[in-house]
Amino acid sequence: MAVTVVVGTQWGDEGKAKVIDLLAASHSIVARYQGGHNAGHTVVVGDQKYALQLTPSGVLYDTVTPVIGNGVVVDLPTLFKEIDSLESRGVSCERLKVSSLAHLIFPWHQAIDAALENARGEGKIGTTLKGIGPAYVDKVKRSGIRVGEVLDIAAFEEKVRERAIAARREVSDIGGDTFDIDATVSQFVEYAKRLAPYVADTVNLLHDARERGENILLEGAQATFLDVDHGTYPFVTSSNPTSGGAAVGSGLGPKHIDRVVGIAKAYTTRVGMGPFPSELTDALGEALVDIGHEYGTVTGRRRRTGWLDTVMLRHATRVNSLTEIALTKLDVLDTFDEVKVCVGYRINGEVMKNYPDTVERLGHVEAIWESLPGWKCSTEGITSFDALPESAQKLVKIVERETGIPVSMVGTGPARDAMVVRA
Repeated sequence: MAVTVVVGTQWGDEGKAKVIDLLAASHSIVARYQGGHNAGHTVVVGDQKYALQLTPSGVLYDTVTPVIGNGVVVDLPTLFKEIDSLESRGVSCERLKVSSLAHLIFPWHQAIDAALENARGEGKIGTTLKGIGPAYVDKVKRSGIRVGEVLDIAAFEEKVRERAIAARREVSDIGGDTFDIDATVSQFVEYAKRLAPYVADTVNLLHDARERGENILLEGAQATFLDVDHGTYPFVTSSNPTSGGAAVGSGLGPKHIDRVVGIAKAYTTRVGMGPFPSELTDALGEALVDIGHEYGTVTGRRRRTGWLDTVMLRHATRVNSLTEIALTKLDVLDTFDEVKVCVGYRINGEVMKNYPDTVERLGHVEAIWESLPGWKCSTEGITSFDALPESAQKLVKIVERETGIPVSMVGTGPARDAMVVRA
């Protein structure tokens, strides 16, 4: 029996879904614990690609119960579109459970999101405009509407209307696009009726499963350095993707978590604004974009790219209590003449031991590099560590040396089975 948390260790897009899909085969429950439909997880099974935004990656196994936990904010149009798409491709979603304690996203959240981002001008954060932040604001203000409220349609309709009237005034005051109250209420009443069969007390569901000895996988969206507390604030998301957020967003206590797997690309990417010490802004960076297909699953935005940063990984190891690392997309580096790894920072001539605690200091650091000769051969599909080229093995060992924990998996391609799994 074990509860495993899977968390991103960089700025997201590390390939968490591939690792979750691999691990899900030995788990009976896969639960999302935070975030919303601003995160895209892509799973490749054979010649089929599945891009998931809200539905936990374990849905592709008929032995898994997928759970949307209490820490998630749920956009119902996106959820139902995703369910319809999966079921049209033969993937059943009847086992899906949505926490009665999760909060709902409404059109006014998206209108507020867009208006606030537009007002920032050149100081834009780079939000996906999905309404995630404003939905979490309503949650904290105690004016949000929770999933469980759909079980009483009359009360739900009244509350949505009341909140919509107040929200339209708020949207108008900040110069946002208004919305039709009656149409919104009517639409969400229909959504509520459809959602009702999926609603569950997921906190007790998870505890009961754990006590029966079942394996549970807790799936995070975004990543450590997008965490609202521990990320590069203000260029962050509105929730806690770190492993501590897994306890809050699922209802399982910290002592119930047995394993924390940190996912890292063999290089680094981020979307939107904010400092990026190992960023490549030259032809090498463009090559990483092209070879790694570095465009957002949800937004389609081009990702910024750079070499692997082990200072970040050391900090992520501490913050998340990582027990191991899964290093993904190693094959993307196959054609490079030289591969670099950032193993330290220098600021004003002083070598920094720890990751900076402010975004301003991070913006002034200079990367300290360790260089490896490129292996110049294909690693795609390799499943044995010994079969990897020597330089590729050395890259893995640098990660282990700098973080102090093992690299248990190495991704060697997009396919489900393109993975080195080390004992």
